Amino acid sequence: MQRSEQESKVNLTPMLDVVFIMLIFFIVTATFVTEFGIDMNPPNDRNTAPPDPKKQTILVNITANNRFLIGTHDVDVRLLRPHLQQLNAAAPKAPVIINAHSESNANALIKVMDSARAVGISNIQLADKRH
Repeated sequence: MQRSEQESKVNLTPMLDVVFIMLIFFIVTATFVTEFGIDMNPPNDRNTAPPDPKKQTILVNITANNRFLIGTHDVDVRLLRPHLQQLNAAAPKAPVIINAHSESNANALIKVMDSARAVGISNIQLADKRH
């Protein structure tokens, strides 16, 4: 009877070794994806000085239905880049300030940012909605 008890025991040590080796393999070979996004919230610093009225800026408004307004002109998405290029030629140091409506989608905001970068404007800012 003593011999049957010894034969019925299963040694789990090799199986645990295999499981730990597989765990280490999957941890080492796993790739971690870092997703990037756009921070849509303006900074909380209230000590910033108001913009200088003498300094020229290019203001692009995005309406609730994702239409683009530059000044008072309603601009089609296909003409957004030429308009920004013309305004950048007139004032090369002027930043682009994007005033996006809260119901507009991020795709419209990205189109404005991409168009501004395509014409060589690197100073792109989001309008402060707190006031």
